Amino acid sequence: MAQAPKISRIEAVVNVASGGATAQDAEQMRALLAEHGAHANVQVADSAEIERRLRSAVDAAPDLLVILAGDGTARSAADMAGPQGPLIAPLPGGTMNMLPNAVYGAVPWREALTTALETGVERDIGGGLVEGRSFLVAAILGAPALWAPAREAVREGQFRLAFARVRRAWRRAFSGRLRYSLDGGPRGKAEAVAFLCPLASSALSDDAQSLEAAVIDPQTMTEAARIGIKALVDDWRNDPAVSAGPCHQARVWAASRVPAVLDGEPVWLASSATVDWRPQVARLLAPPRAAG
Repeated sequence: MAQAPKISRIEAVVNVASGGATAQDAEQMRALLAEHGAHANVQVADSAEIERRLRSAVDAAPDLLVILAGDGTARSAADMAGPQGPLIAPLPGGTMNMLPNAVYGAVPWREALTTALETGVERDIGGGLVEGRSFLVAAILGAPALWAPAREAVREGQFRLAFARVRRAWRRAFSGRLRYSLDGGPRGKAEAVAFLCPLASSALSDDAQSLEAAVIDPQTMTEAARIGIKALVDDWRNDPAVSAGPCHQARVWAASRVPAVLDGEPVWLASSATVDWRPQVARLLAPPRAAG
């Protein structure tokens, strides 16, 4: 059984530009950490200074680096810390919070931090890398990635914006299919390919040493719409037009730039990209794995 690490020095960074964290949260974090007897330095940062704040926190070599921010900031912190750096506690302070929810469950940051401090153990986290960009939960490449912004708008109650994004995704559907090759295997065509890290995959164990690749290949506009609707309200991986399996490296290419979502963050990739499994990105302070 994993042992609880000794934590005496803590650095924390609160990104007030992430959409879900405020300066008041930073004050509450200072109080919570003090209650647990920890010596903590809590920094508040906006988008202009977040990278510098993260770097100074990592360079201070604490026992634990607490991040209250969005998935992009948590991902940057994990990349900076690396497998030899401080433990990371990524807390939900953004809009989608895919990484914190995968680690601690969909709970408020105070509950997640309390759980980490009281019961947390060291756990390695692996992830993916595409065009120099990390993802620690999931990536989706191809036209269905355009449904992710629509889903976020629905969650926020911005239905007019959601409708505009749905129209954009619908126009893009079938406009240019992806080519792909998984682990050097035969080439295929699909509407999109998604890559899930062990944290997010229901088919992989948490300590699995690969990604799960899900090929999304609807044959008709009706099937594409069905997947789009599931992307808004359900798990698209359960759709019969999706097939999945383990993957260590993949190559994808298309006639033009590829829309993608990396840990909930929409990005555009070049027309050709390689996706690689990274077995050890960083170390988390996370609840022990459930038995079985």
